[in-house]
Amino acid sequence: MGVLEGDVALVTGAGQGIGRGIALALADAGARVAVVGRTLSKVVDTADEIVRRGGDAVALQCDVTDPVQIDGAVAAVAAQYGGLSILVNNAQTPAHGMLLDVSEDDYQGSMDSGPLATLRLMRACHPHLKGRGSIVNLGSAAGLKWDPTGTGAYAAAKEAVRVLTRTAACEWGADGIRVNAVLPLASSPLMDEWAELNPEAYDEYLRSVPLGRLGDAESDIGPAVVFLCSSAARYITGHSLPVDGGQAFLR
Repeated sequence: MGVLEGDVALVTGAGQGIGRGIALALADAGARVAVVGRTLSKVVDTADEIVRRGGDAVALQCDVTDPVQIDGAVAAVAAQYGGLSILVNNAQTPAHGMLLDVSEDDYQGSMDSGPLATLRLMRACHPHLKGRGSIVNLGSAAGLKWDPTGTGAYAAAKEAVRVLTRTAACEWGADGIRVNAVLPLASSPLMDEWAELNPEAYDEYLRSVPLGRLGDAESDIGPAVVFLCSSAARYITGHSLPVDGGQAFLR
């Protein structure tokens, strides 16, 4: 039996990249997984892969910037599986660029899909998580760098997610809900595109990672999320865990 046997997980942004890797890892650990994302074909593909491996998954289309769709997705998962014990908030539309160049629409989109969606999903799932639930929110080390030039808008959204994580951990501990954040560094479609367009900058970036490589979404980031959701982490809450090959220095 897997360490998450009997658990039901909802993972947002699970159609590709880190979200997909986390969903696959949770399923391999025994959880039944609701694979949630904006593009139905992508989440269906992830769910099909879980089923192909012998797991149990359902694909749900949901734009996390729409509170009505959030409520509908949470209700559908609870109805499908009779409950919900794990929430992973991974979906995020990034807003990159210098502060003078980032449009207000892009900045607002990053906030709506990041911290606001995280808050809404945590609230919607709270009744189902009471007693033995675990939440893992995806943050970023972008807000920890001494110089976040070019990533300030994105970092602002991710730092807001970390504050919500710590607050929910403090407020909901008495409800039996643990809340933690993971700050990942892993291969993704956006990272691969950047590496192709800017190979020199990419190589320089890799040199800032002590382990010398990007993580793998399923085999590096996924197990950290599985651990935080398992009974082995039952005394850990309110924590931000960098899973980034040693790049971040969290004081």
